[in-house]
Amino acid sequence: MKEAVSRAQVLTRMLKGYQAYFDIEQYEDGKNGLPLAAHCRFYVHSEKYVLVKKAKLWDADSNEYVYIFSVPELTKELYEICKNYAYEDGMKLIDPKPGHMYSYITPVFICDTCTPEAEKALKRCRIYKSFHFSWYGWMNVHTAAVVCKESRVMTNRMGRGNAKFMKNILSSCKEKKEGENT
Repeated sequence: MKEAVSRAQVLTRMLKGYQAYFDIEQYEDGKNGLPLAAHCRFYVHSEKYVLVKKAKLWDADSNEYVYIFSVPELTKELYEICKNYAYEDGMKLIDPKPGHMYSYITPVFICDTCTPEAEKALKRCRIYKSFHFSWYGWMNVHTAAVVCKESRVMTNRMGRGNAKFMKNILSSCKEKKEGENT
């Protein structure tokens, strides 16, 4: 039987993948009593203009806020507490105004094991909010979990785009571990 990758390995590799595009803030002992390992922020501003910048045709702001939690076992209660924290903190960071296109709030859980109830809640998470009938953009919550002992990734429907990234992280951690064992 192959050895499972550790949460620390997955966290290190995940932060390395995010560091090129995201502003990362790491926490050694969690934050606010939660197992928050890191908070990553991504901001992009796009605009189109004609001849001079004053003749702006359009502009758009896009944001993503990733909250990475590291826990030995993901339970439904812990999932709900962490998801609610990420949602509330992420909503404080969103500034819906003309030019805001979208914001994603992404709680990511790195765990050794996951209860079936937590897996069901994670997969069923559907949080969407439009601001001023989408004139000022919208917000989605993408959830994801990396279960280290089982070497699998779970996401909700809106978070499926993150699944490929998470699977690449798992496979690179496994390859590194197998390279060390030979």
